[in-house]
Amino acid sequence: MPESGTLTKAKIIDAEAESNGYTRKKSIEPVETMLELIKQSLETGEDVLISGFGVFCVKQKSKRKGGNPATGTDMMLEPRRVVTFQCSGMLREKVNRKKAAPKKIRTKK
Repeated sequence: MPESGTLTKAKIIDAEAESNGYTRKKSIEPVETMLELIKQSLETGEDVLISGFGVFCVKQKSKRKGGNPATGTDMMLEPRRVVTFQCSGMLREKVNRKKAAPKKIRTKK
């Protein structure tokens, strides 16, 4: 798992390579494919449900009154779509559990 506070795409690719015994180059394709599928689904407004992890949803925001923080002037913000994430109950439980020693990912030999 991540050594620092941020899990990056590069770290996911490295973990995929290590856990499956693949080369790093061979591990890039499945990670890129998965991310591309998620992006394409969200672009079309389709929700993305990953069991045990959560759901990414596209929400429509209406036109609304806002303000420019630099100048303080009022302005109308145009309608837009935003992506939200709601974690699953299982993930919520894991995140809120007391810290235990991290499980080591088994690698195939």
